[in-house]
Amino acid sequence: MFFVGALATLVTVAPLFFDATPFPPYMFGLSMLMGVGFLIAGAGVLRSAAAGRRQARGER
Repeated sequence: MFFVGALATLVTVAPLFFDATPFPPYMFGLSMLMGVGFLIAGAGVLRSAAAGRRQARGER
């Protein structure tokens, strides 16, 4: 999901550098997927850390 958002961000910003016509507004919405990808990855890291703590407590 992060990579889709990053690609959409690059495509959305590209017209600024090449003096082209801007892309439609939905591309800006797709750019938000980059942040959503970060949030999903962060949630996965927190869940993994919590599972590791639970497993370590159970092995004592």
